[in-house]
Amino acid sequence: MKKLVALLSSIWIFAAQATPERLFEIAGSPSADRIERDIRTLVDFGTRHTLSEVENRTRGIGAARRWIRAEFDRISDTCGGCLEVGFQRQVIGGENRIPEEVEIVNFIAVLRGTKEPNRYVVMSGDIDSRVSDVMDADSDSPGANDNASGMAGTLEAARVLSAYRFPASIVFAGLSGEEQGLFGGRIMASQARKDGWRVQAVLNNDMIGNTHGINGVVDNSMARIFSEGTRRDETMLEALDRRFRGGEVDSPSRNLARYIDRIADQYITNLDTIMIYRLDRFRRGGHHSPFNEARFPAVRIMETNEHYDRQHQDLRNEGGVHYGDTIEYVDFDYAAKLTALNAVALAAMAWAPAPPREVTIEGAVMPDTTLRWEKVPGAANYRIYWRLTTDAQWRWHRDAGDVSEYTLENVVIDNYFFGVASVNEDGIESPVVFPGVIGAF
Repeated sequence: MKKLVALLSSIWIFAAQATPERLFEIAGSPSADRIERDIRTLVDFGTRHTLSEVENRTRGIGAARRWIRAEFDRISDTCGGCLEVGFQRQVIGGENRIPEEVEIVNFIAVLRGTKEPNRYVVMSGDIDSRVSDVMDADSDSPGANDNASGMAGTLEAARVLSAYRFPASIVFAGLSGEEQGLFGGRIMASQARKDGWRVQAVLNNDMIGNTHGINGVVDNSMARIFSEGTRRDETMLEALDRRFRGGEVDSPSRNLARYIDRIADQYITNLDTIMIYRLDRFRRGGHHSPFNEARFPAVRIMETNEHYDRQHQDLRNEGGVHYGDTIEYVDFDYAAKLTALNAVALAAMAWAPAPPREVTIEGAVMPDTTLRWEKVPGAANYRIYWRLTTDAQWRWHRDAGDVSEYTLENVVIDNYFFGVASVNEDGIESPVVFPGVIGAF
């Protein structure tokens, strides 16, 4: 037994070396077969409606939650107990979609960081499902794509990343009560604030398995990343600062989206991401929103082409049209691809240093632009980025070295947006930070 523990320890130490080759290794690891197995298991619970049965062993939200907990435990057993598996629960009642008291339960598995255990990057999927009537807790509600796909992807990312060790902590979360009012996310975000978590990123995966759009488009090579611009609770002083300095598209969530977009370009084969400058789809919501409201950087990752006949629908056939979120319409290879995107992004951020802190900028009526920041643990270099104010992605960069300020000579501040990223000794970098409170992670 001692030899086995020593062997596993040596493997984990080796795996902790953060190199681009390791990120490619992670990108190729998610299994479409395992994701399919997990989606089928979740679908077989019949319904996972928040108000459904909790004592039944094979049907309802209770059975689904117990299986997810057991699956996290199995993953942890495989890696020698590397995951801290637990739950968060809160009784909710008197709400529009939860009139009677119901216990909302999240399951969370933490891969604890080796050097910065209180810095967190999070991947989440939703446990619950629904049909046409949001209050119908009895009808079959497979929720194969919405959102067994996101929950299965979260479990698979836990399997892949639990083979490695990272300076920062990675959290894999199964959140409940999404369809009834984003309650699981609210519970987790509130607890993270109470516990003083430094949450660097939340990647909410909600529907990552559909490639056939209701518009007739069939495409397995695109994904969307939704991110908020200005914060919901932006103060008057922050709004005034943003009005004169810019930053409408440089919130930490927007720069998190840019980071994931670059990860897709660099590490994921045949996948391009579309950054949507909107909190979520038009007049719709998701479980990243409560984290945004708690001032944590959070985005939604999902398919590009939705099929509305297969979302929130009673199971039926009318006029030759199928309605309902059933498993035969899930593309498991596509779900594995989006899972890989999450896994690589989480690994890169957890291996990289934290984003720079207290970033400031000056250069008014000068030919040069100077940025300053507070150094962060694990950074061997800081990378200065800039772009035209109309560019979607950062265009130019320059390595500054292990310093706390840098001047770009003859780069006029008026014409560009600027930011700073932290870089470790292996070249793995953090998301870019826009100067001032507007862009602070």
